[in-house]
Amino acid sequence: MPGHQRIAPGSPFEEQTGFTRAIRVDNRILVSGTVGIEADGSVAADAAAQADRCFALILDHIAQMGGTALDLVRVRIFVTDMADADAVSASFARHCRAARPTATLVGIAALYDPRWKVEIEAEAVLGTES
Repeated sequence: MPGHQRIAPGSPFEEQTGFTRAIRVDNRILVSGTVGIEADGSVAADAAAQADRCFALILDHIAQMGGTALDLVRVRIFVTDMADADAVSASFARHCRAARPTATLVGIAALYDPRWKVEIEAEAVLGTES
């Protein structure tokens, strides 16, 4: 579509199902649910480490589309165990505090892969750095 920039699919699942990992429309960047899969396909057992990986991937996608962490305006965090909420919130603070985006953290029953403890979505608006 004209005016849309997309991140190339990073997994066969994206191609198979037809969704986009991240898309830029005008000055908005939307990053779909991101889990903490390492480049080699492994997943850390620790929820905080998974959250750190999620934020690293999300911020990389935003950077590829011309933004920075300071452009973040909304973050949605899904955890499969609320006992991990504090550790995941600490990861949020490490990666997003400077931008002060809106944020939601909710507990859910499960994610697609039982190894995944956290999934994070994000939205950035370019030019919102303060």
